[in-house]
Amino acid sequence: MSKPARPLAPISDADIRLLRVFRTVVECGGFSAAEVELNISRAAISQHMADLERRLGLTLCRRGRAGFRLTDEGHLAYEATLRLLASTESFRSEINTVHGRLRGELNIGITDNLVTMPQMRVTHALRSLKQLAPEVRVNIRMIPPNEIERGVLDGQLHVGVVPVRRGLPGLASLPLYQEESLLYCGDGHPLFDRPDGAVTREAVEVADAVAPTQAQLPHELNNTASATDREGVAFLILTGCYVGFLPIHYARQWVERGMMRALLPDTYHHALEFQVVTKKGAQPNLVLERFLDVLRGNRGGDGEDAGWVPAAKDDSGKVVG
Repeated sequence: MSKPARPLAPISDADIRLLRVFRTVVECGGFSAAEVELNISRAAISQHMADLERRLGLTLCRRGRAGFRLTDEGHLAYEATLRLLASTESFRSEINTVHGRLRGELNIGITDNLVTMPQMRVTHALRSLKQLAPEVRVNIRMIPPNEIERGVLDGQLHVGVVPVRRGLPGLASLPLYQEESLLYCGDGHPLFDRPDGAVTREAVEVADAVAPTQAQLPHELNNTASATDREGVAFLILTGCYVGFLPIHYARQWVERGMMRALLPDTYHHALEFQVVTKKGAQPNLVLERFLDVLRGNRGGDGEDAGWVPAAKDDSGKVVG
């Protein structure tokens, strides 16, 4: 690993700008994709990266025909960059709190494929926040739940939306809604065209199934494939070769087009609770508090309902997805 010739001098505004470029390049996966996000040329991005590498005395990435790849040093520098930028944003938020103004950033981590939920509380809350504080910049990262929790704890994220799993001691939680899932197969699967009465548990249990790697499901199936997210599960179900669990709201688009069907919904179903998590004991942040107020169903500054939508329930009072 290369070493700087001398200890790193104090961080300047120019360094912060270079680190922001570095963060964007990493999150975009390379120089080409970062051009659009940064609105500067690839040559300018390359120059900025070279300047940063000289400044730090490190080789941060490899780029060439094989594509963009972070070095080990680059991975460490990226994690340090996220912490530094999060700290500068926390400072700005604290100063804005002193002034009582809603400015700064709101960094949110969200589990994948929740946008089709009928109970769009997060969407409505973001809309209300934009109306109340048009100067606030919202940054959303779609990442796995464990990364969201880690990001909230280390300050990279202000807030996260994750399934209720275990209670981490450093996190405060706010219940959000419940998501219902069913077991589906795709068009072309041997069970797809069978009448409902001809689909048996025995037939389902011997079928090839895809399991999500981020969750433990309450049913024993013949899991012969896995996927890191719901989109991966959907891809495999749509091959007509696998069965798998998907949220009702997410699968609806394919069910309505005759490309998927639910199997034995009275038997194969489960519910997953979602929550909003924040860091316990975090410094005051007016932007975050306003966002959480809206999610709790408090009224906005204009006297109107600030966007809270109650979860839909069936006749028995059970939340449905």
